[in-house]
Amino acid sequence: MAVRDPLVAPVHGDHLSPAPAAEAILGYAFRRPDLLREALTHRSAISGPKPAKGKVARSTGAGSNERLEFIGDRVLGLLVAEWLAERFPQEQEGALGQRLAHLVSQPTLAAIAEQLGLPMVLSVAPNESKAGVRKLATVLADAIEALLGAVYIDGGLGPARVFVRRAWEDAMAAHAAPPKDAKMALQELLQGRGLPPPTYNVVSREGPSHDPLFVIAVQAMGARGEGTGGSKRVAERLAAEDLMRKLQQGCSS
Repeated sequence: MAVRDPLVAPVHGDHLSPAPAAEAILGYAFRRPDLLREALTHRSAISGPKPAKGKVARSTGAGSNERLEFIGDRVLGLLVAEWLAERFPQEQEGALGQRLAHLVSQPTLAAIAEQLGLPMVLSVAPNESKAGVRKLATVLADAIEALLGAVYIDGGLGPARVFVRRAWEDAMAAHAAPPKDAKMALQELLQGRGLPPPTYNVVSREGPSHDPLFVIAVQAMGARGEGTGGSKRVAERLAAEDLMRKLQQGCSS
């Protein structure tokens, strides 16, 4: 296992050198640099045939980090579940499940990626870079899972475990009690005020049947939240989290 520590990223001018910086972020030196390049490549950076006039281009994702993200998502779930079972030996499945859902949620992943400096090393199309795609929670969450997937393929569970337990330590320690699921918290908030339950609606569904992307909106108390995920369950949870943040801030958009 090739591990580097501490996490110090080489800087060239005003920009980070992507591969060395990413290895510094991970604390891992790749045997197969092609895996690292793939993990750092957003689908917008993949060039393809020009669309016909009047048509919108849609990347297939080939060569981007989407396949590695698919693997990294499963690796992360396994390693976090293993860690939770060790750290909270007295807790039952329900409580552990709540902790797991929080630790692998899109907002948590995006926050960790931001803290590690991942936006600076992602390869995206110039127009998408100007539009701020590197700061999007969906992009950051996918990228950190893709990097984890690349580490797993290149070096196995050992280095993947080292990275997860270091990068997720603060998030793991943040809750003495299991964090409450956002959908449950929203439901309880409305019930406590004698209000009707929230309403969830599918705004859109894109992608093939084996890799769908749902956008779901939730409304309650005159406010609206929205979430995007690979399943209705995930999108609904993210929508509830969005709405809870807005309600806590006194926002009704």
